Amino acid sequence: MNTSLHLLLSRHSLGAKHLVEPGPDDAALDLMAEAALHAPDHGELVPYRFVVVRGAARERLGAAFADAARRAGKDEAGVAMDAERAVRPPVTVVVLARLDLGHPQVPAHEQWVAVGGALANYLNAAHALGFGGKMLSGAKVRDAGLQAAFCGPGETLVGWIALGTPARAPSTRAAKAAARDIWKDWTE
Repeated sequence: MNTSLHLLLSRHSLGAKHLVEPGPDDAALDLMAEAALHAPDHGELVPYRFVVVRGAARERLGAAFADAARRAGKDEAGVAMDAERAVRPPVTVVVLARLDLGHPQVPAHEQWVAVGGALANYLNAAHALGFGGKMLSGAKVRDAGLQAAFCGPGETLVGWIALGTPARAPSTRAAKAAARDIWKDWTE
């Protein structure tokens, strides 16, 4: 099997509890960002930004997640759990979309495709470099406090990527039998 295809088919999402140090260094993060730039795009239009959170900034990340948990009405145990989960991975990368809604040639939906492609390339590059990762999103991306903490003008919070070294080899699992169900012939 082609090496690139094997890498794609062997990638598994690994959450923060399955990731340990070391996380990617600057050279690896540069390669992952370069891979993101090779996603489908429209010339010079780059409708996304990746923000790396590590070191002392991790404490601010944990505090931002704790505040979001409080706004969501969680009790103090839930607040502490959300804060701990936020700082658990060795490296967290914030994913932001920065769409040009008035672009004369590239509608918003095509810009969102570029954001998704960049995110997939980023995660695939992390895997190719030996790191595990997982995209995290959900209701938290709509939290006004988290949006204010991470978004610049005109940006939308997409989510977070947890990155690190897999704590153990991921379990091998058989290819999903349902793979055939995600595409159909025109005649069907």
